Amino acid sequence: MLTRKQRDLLMFIHERMTGGDVAPSFEEMKEALGLKSKSGIHRLISALVERGYLERMPHRARALEVRKLPEGSKLAPNDNSAAAKVSRAIESVKNAALSPFISIPMHGKIAAGTPIEAIRDETSTVDVPPDMLSRNGEHYALTVSGDSMIKAGINDGDTVIIRRADRAENGTIVVALVDGEEVTLKRIRRSGNKIILEPENDAYEPRVLEPERVQVQGHLVSLMRTYH
Repeated sequence: MLTRKQRDLLMFIHERMTGGDVAPSFEEMKEALGLKSKSGIHRLISALVERGYLERMPHRARALEVRKLPEGSKLAPNDNSAAAKVSRAIESVKNAALSPFISIPMHGKIAAGTPIEAIRDETSTVDVPPDMLSRNGEHYALTVSGDSMIKAGINDGDTVIIRRADRAENGTIVVALVDGEEVTLKRIRRSGNKIILEPENDAYEPRVLEPERVQVQGHLVSLMRTYH
């Protein structure tokens, strides 16, 4: 823990170096802290260096660099010092840990009707509550296009949360890639040496396919719906 004088000196140096790279002079430090001699500044700086808050940089005038700040210290919005970058990174990790949501990739649209080509967007994400995900595994989201799964409670425009997997139990609702180019959301069943992709809408017929034509890419774990 820092003493009051050590903390005051550290914050004075930090504030003066915000937006620049030259530390204040020892005379300026002495005046700012109301000390009678520069020897007191030398002792404070040595203590801050020993505790890892400051670093003496060789071959530079006024060669000091702030390495970290006391816990709870506020940073200027435009502060790009090494200490500021480290502190912001730590704060970001803390905020992520406290967030009630988890961000997962949004991989575009999936057909719940006639299969459509997968539309994959690597840049979009969606935030979901942790209890909507499986305890382990990789997850992603898709927007449903079509009405072939309405009897399973999956409507056009819903967002489905998928756990990535390459196999699924009989009767599971899966993301299935057909012939390497079409992706669809259906209930999967196996009958003999055939794969059946079953809709949940009487207006649609099941698709009976050879196993080599179907690749499971994940199974349904949750669903989100927006009313507007």
